[in-house]
Amino acid sequence: MKHLVLALVAVVALGACSSGEKELKYRGLSMALPFQTFVDSMQARGFAVDSAKTDSAWTRVVMAKPTEKFRLMLAQQDGKLIALQENYKISTNDSTRQLWQQMHDQFEKEIGAWPNMLKNGDDHRVAKFEADGGFITLTLENTYTPTLQVLYEVKSKK
Repeated sequence: MKHLVLALVAVVALGACSSGEKELKYRGLSMALPFQTFVDSMQARGFAVDSAKTDSAWTRVVMAKPTEKFRLMLAQQDGKLIALQENYKISTNDSTRQLWQQMHDQFEKEIGAWPNMLKNGDDHRVAKFEADGGFITLTLENTYTPTLQVLYEVKSKK
C-alpha cells in the first residue's frame, strides 16, 4: 500500500511539473520575464536602448547592437513583454530571400512544425509559426527596399 501511495504522489508531481504552460523564448531568453528584466538582459547581451526612437512611456522600446544586422522593437503592456520584432537592414533582394529561407528552415526544425504560409510569392513571403507560448511571424518584402522582419508575439493568457 505504501508503494502505491508513493507511486500516486510521483505521478501527480510529474503531472504538475509537465502541465505548466510553456513560454515563448527569444534566442534562449524567456519572454515571460518582467519587461524591465528582459530589457536588462538584452543590455547585458550588448544591446543598447535607442532613446531617440523609444517612446517616453516605454510602451515601445527600440534596441540596437553594432554587431547585429537588425534592430529590436519591444512592446510591453502592464510591465509584461507582449511582442518583440527584429527589423533587418540588408541591401539586396537576393540576400534577404536567402536569409528568409535560412530562418524559415531553422524555425521549422526548432519548433518541429510547418508554418501557416500567409503569403508565398517571390518578393513577398509571410510564414507564421505557432510555438510554445506564442507565435513567430517571418515576413519578407522585396519591393523597392528589401525588408525582413521576425515578429515574436506572446499568447495572451485568459
